Amino acid sequence: PGLAETMRAKTLQFTPMAMLSRSVAGIRGNTLIITLPGSPKGVRECLEVVTPVLAHALELLRSETVSEHPR
Repeated sequence: PGLAETMRAKTLQFTPMAMLSRSVAGIRGNTLIITLPGSPKGVRECLEVVTPVLAHALELLRSETVSEHPR
């Protein structure tokens, strides 16, 4: 997933230190794993970025459905 890259890009708007983040997002089995920063402020900023797509991501993990995106 591009979640880690998107979180990093968004938080770069707030601090140049974001480019040092070790954010990772991946899938193991049917589980979505997203690492978050150590600071509460960083966690809030990152969750604001990924929350809008989490329901869809989890639905894709639960089903065998292939997502069709508009071009």
